[in-house]
Amino acid sequence: MASSGLTHLDSTGTAHMVDVSHKNISSRTAVAEGFVLMNPQTLEAILNGNASKGDVLGTARIAGIMAAKKTSDIIPLCHPLMITKVSIDIDPEPDLPGYRIVATVHVNGQTGVEMEALTAVTATCLTIYDMAKAVDKGMTIQNVRLLKKQGGKSGDYIADPL
Repeated sequence: MASSGLTHLDSTGTAHMVDVSHKNISSRTAVAEGFVLMNPQTLEAILNGNASKGDVLGTARIAGIMAAKKTSDIIPLCHPLMITKVSIDIDPEPDLPGYRIVATVHVNGQTGVEMEALTAVTATCLTIYDMAKAVDKGMTIQNVRLLKKQGGKSGDYIADPL
């Protein structure tokens, strides 16, 4: 079978975990973003701390951090990593209306943290939805994507603007 460029497939097309044992340990960072769109009243309720389930943004931030740390438990071929830093920024975007979520994940390791950053953003978005769904079931999660990555053999990456 010809190489597809997909590193999680072996020469027969069978899924496998990539062997990173030959890679040098290096500093690696990934940044991902996503958006939760909602009714203006929902945004206002969250901003004012009036959500019936409590601290929506604090809970969502913790969920994102926890998700980054558990990525290898939910993405089958992800390596478990000793993440050294996760930060979650949740910024109101009244023009949407909704929130922009940005997760930054850092590791000193043999493989990157793109999946951890994407998982952190997704879990943060889902938690915002869960915490506010009683007042707005029509919220949408959109444009979850990798913004940039630094480090590793493949070099740096910066996404094009939306």
